[in-house]
Amino acid sequence: MIEALDFREGRGWGLYNGDCIEVLAQLPDESVGFSVFSPPFSSLYTYSNSDRDLGNCRTDDEFFAHFAFVLEGLYRVLKPGRLLSMHCMDMPRSKARNGFIGTWDFPGDLIRAAEAAGFIFHSRVCIRKDPVTAMQRTKAIGLLHKQVKKDSCRSRQGYADYVVTLYKPGINPEPVAGQFDHYFGDDPQTILASQTMEGDQRSIAIWQRYADPVWDDIDQGDTLQYRAARDHNDERHIAPLQLGVIRRCVDLWSNPGDVVLSPFAGIGSEVYVAAQMGRKGLGIELKPSYYAQALRNLDKAHEEQSGLFALAGAA
Repeated sequence: MIEALDFREGRGWGLYNGDCIEVLAQLPDESVGFSVFSPPFSSLYTYSNSDRDLGNCRTDDEFFAHFAFVLEGLYRVLKPGRLLSMHCMDMPRSKARNGFIGTWDFPGDLIRAAEAAGFIFHSRVCIRKDPVTAMQRTKAIGLLHKQVKKDSCRSRQGYADYVVTLYKPGINPEPVAGQFDHYFGDDPQTILASQTMEGDQRSIAIWQRYADPVWDDIDQGDTLQYRAARDHNDERHIAPLQLGVIRRCVDLWSNPGDVVLSPFAGIGSEVYVAAQMGRKGLGIELKPSYYAQALRNLDKAHEEQSGLFALAGAA
């Protein structure tokens, strides 16, 4: 345990309330088997008033200067040959902030920042999102049909989510090996196929879907916020990561018993899934209200563990 920080632990998980840069600096070298998280989206969302909050940056350059310290810490604590996955999206450019209307390749800049820290680009998967839902939620001009009638050159597609993955150079001391037994997703064809297969056949059917560069079978509503934050007084995360995405990543790129780290734990989604899936979820969260909500959510993780795999076993 790191002194002078609030730390709690439970069955298969541990959670720090503090600055992830400071916590990472005190974790052992090469102690983490996998890291998966959603970084703050520069200044798109402001989570707190703290200067330590990456969402409180004044400029994108300031964000990446700050984020470089996080990546440096992640590189040190990750085992050689193991992976780092970041959930992200393209982001809008606005006249008020940028002087023009356009789109920022935020995933690409995250990749370049991680490469500068020593990581090697591994893969990128696109996660489909419903543009109609986005239009109803954001009222973005580019997604409105009336803009097509006015000038379709200003119309655009919806913003997908991405998971960009990089690896730390070196020989993986404990290969992540074995067959896929459970299918995490909402693709009925893969589910039906895997139900009638065993061994390699079942694993191949699941792998062929996971290997697709576009994941269009992720339930956007399957978030910890929806499952666990049931009280109106509970803290809601601005952009919680879908549990199906986390489950796939953890299943693909970590071993049972591995430490799975989220330096931006939010309400605990990545730590929650890691604990459910037999890993050691470790999270760091700066915002006290998110930390408190994550603790409430994590207390429920082991209660749902058997139910999760009973459902997955039927796939």
